[in-house]
Amino acid sequence: MTMKNVLTLCLICLLLLGIVATVSAQNKRVGTAAAPELLIPVGARDLAMGGSTIAVSQGVEAIHWNPAGLGRTGHSAEAMFSTMSYIADIGVQYGAVAGTFGEFGSIGFSIKSLSFGDINLTTVDDPDGVGGRVFSPTYVTMGLTYARALTDAISAGGSVKLITEQIHRVSASGVAFDFGVQYSKLAGISGLSVGVAIKNIGSQMKFDGSGLMREAQAIDVRRPLQMFKSEAASFELPSVIEIGLTYQRAIAENLSGTVSGSFTNNNLFLDEYRLGGEVGYKLESLQLFGRAGLSVVPKDQNAEQERVFGACFGGGINTTAAGIDITIDYAYRSAEFFDGNQVFSVKFGF
Repeated sequence: MTMKNVLTLCLICLLLLGIVATVSAQNKRVGTAAAPELLIPVGARDLAMGGSTIAVSQGVEAIHWNPAGLGRTGHSAEAMFSTMSYIADIGVQYGAVAGTFGEFGSIGFSIKSLSFGDINLTTVDDPDGVGGRVFSPTYVTMGLTYARALTDAISAGGSVKLITEQIHRVSASGVAFDFGVQYSKLAGISGLSVGVAIKNIGSQMKFDGSGLMREAQAIDVRRPLQMFKSEAASFELPSVIEIGLTYQRAIAENLSGTVSGSFTNNNLFLDEYRLGGEVGYKLESLQLFGRAGLSVVPKDQNAEQERVFGACFGGGINTTAAGIDITIDYAYRSAEFFDGNQVFSVKFGF
């Protein structure tokens, strides 16, 4: 490793440590966060492993998990599409494209949207929504990511995300930033990798719009009935700090295995430990994968009430056709009180 790369890595680590100190300085609490959709996972491969792949997630799928992984893509260009059946009949659609530009690095663009369907519009005059009017919230997050492999072992990256939410005549918007680093061959051990990701650092968000206007009579003032605007409260983004460790090795000639673990510190939720594993089998130009994972919340007086999601499992297939690398993945995540989440994703490498 050259002196330039060492200095670059040191600067990145200092930056991440500064952000960690800022986030960790906040009071430990569980509460309502703005833009909770930022925490909804995308991509079946990493979700099937419980979200424990902070150290090795790569390509366009890594944009959500650790932006540094975008710098590890093995293709000149990649595209990915993912759909999830989330809780309460909410659908999550995700798409991302990225290109690698030599020594400059990789640039990716991503977009995530939530579909809620039509919801009956209720008002003070029509609390049961019998009027037949409906509305559909719009939640969209767009991201721009840059990542670069500093050496064969180190990659770093960052994302800026524009968040927009709209719910019947009120809307909110905000900007969030992600930063990440991945380091392979840790301690000189082939297959051992570590990753750090700091995500959703940004300003507070609050709703505004004509939907907050209400008719009211001013007290102790000679004014007719008029419109007053309610002031909405602002909320912090759900910032997280994640540290992951992964070990990969060849078990046999055509068989490989991966074991991952990670720790997630949430600024507005309980901390999590995530575990996951993957087994891959190669058959000529075809690769098959089986995966499983679990997220564990340490025992707390509110842990059982707060925990919603359980074990994950899934599989995938990778092949090459007409010079295009095609990967199709599936994941299932169990959920308390709701139907389990199902995720399908397809990724193309050019």
